[in-house]
Amino acid sequence: MDVNGTVAEGFEPVREAFVGNFETLGDRGAALAVYRDGHRVVDLWAGTRDVDGTEPWRRGTAQIVRSATKGVAAAVPLLLHQRGLLDLDAPVGEYWPEFKARGKERVLVRHVLNHRAGLPVLDRPITPEEALNPARGAEAVAAQSLVWEPGTDHGYHALTYGWMLDELVRRVTGLWAGEWIAAQMAGPLGADLWLGLPEAEEAAGRTGRVGRLETPEPATGAALRVRPKRAVTEAYADPDSLTRRAFAAITPFPDQNAPAYRAAALPATNGIATADGLARVYAALIGEVDGVRLFDPATVELARAEESAGPDRVLVVGTRFGLGYMLHGSASPLLGPGSFGHPGRGGSLGFADPETGIALGYVTNGFRKTVTADPRAQALVRAVRSVVVGQQRP
Repeated sequence: MDVNGTVAEGFEPVREAFVGNFETLGDRGAALAVYRDGHRVVDLWAGTRDVDGTEPWRRGTAQIVRSATKGVAAAVPLLLHQRGLLDLDAPVGEYWPEFKARGKERVLVRHVLNHRAGLPVLDRPITPEEALNPARGAEAVAAQSLVWEPGTDHGYHALTYGWMLDELVRRVTGLWAGEWIAAQMAGPLGADLWLGLPEAEEAAGRTGRVGRLETPEPATGAALRVRPKRAVTEAYADPDSLTRRAFAAITPFPDQNAPAYRAAALPATNGIATADGLARVYAALIGEVDGVRLFDPATVELARAEESAGPDRVLVVGTRFGLGYMLHGSASPLLGPGSFGHPGRGGSLGFADPETGIALGYVTNGFRKTVTADPRAQALVRAVRSVVVGQQRP
């Protein structure tokens, strides 16, 4: 495998794991970036730009990162709170009066971020065309009834999370979340990351084609470790389950390679980033990157403080959430107990670990059936852990 890029001294095991993803786990095209204390220590890319093509992946190739978008988008309301512009314990309806309809006046801003709002589904899913209009998703959520009493339980708001967050940001700032990220986060950091791909970047061919990859046959004796639990399989198969309905809030799901979809901004699912762009944002959440720091120490603690834990009513496994971020746990293992971040369904991952100063971004063009813990991303996490855990920071 022809792997491009560099690793700092001591991080050679991470390169080996990256190569292994292609040799044994079937990666077609991918990139990995790791920062430590604001400095890039891993910068790797390999394979093809398109999952179904032959053109090589180049430095700066970006991909849709699916729900890894959620972790980037979560930074916006937390930064607004840090600046005194958004009260996490205020009712959503205080900022967005139309949202209060149908018993939702008890939903707090905090509930949107910790997946306790009780609004993971839409009784009437919106169409792919409607999904391109951010206002339409917000209107649909505002008209929706609660599935459970806000704050009493948690379940992954796969798509509705994005519409609620986006409309809150617009009501507070006058900008959609993607516009705010461009102006206040990605722009100052020089990060190749977009929520709503600009026309110039589309014309420049920055984004490769994504698609599904079949899961490789497990090694002898490994089948039990990769086979999903029966309850999970049944939940995804049942059209009436909260699981299926949450992921079907847009029906049918849009073509992720369509320019119109990439130009739209869905804070739950269609961010576009390079591995370096994703890692760079996370690095700036926990420390300074070229003179830019996003979260102050108190906001870091807010992001990673446990807000929800236990059986997830949508994902049907045990999950842990802070405010907008998945936390280290069995459903989504990260670097350690203090890590916070977000995987993207099928492969991508971004997270930060304040204890070690590590921030990681992994993007791929090949999506698997995994939701929260893709084997390729996990192989990379284990390799980084083997390097930094127990090692004295420079």
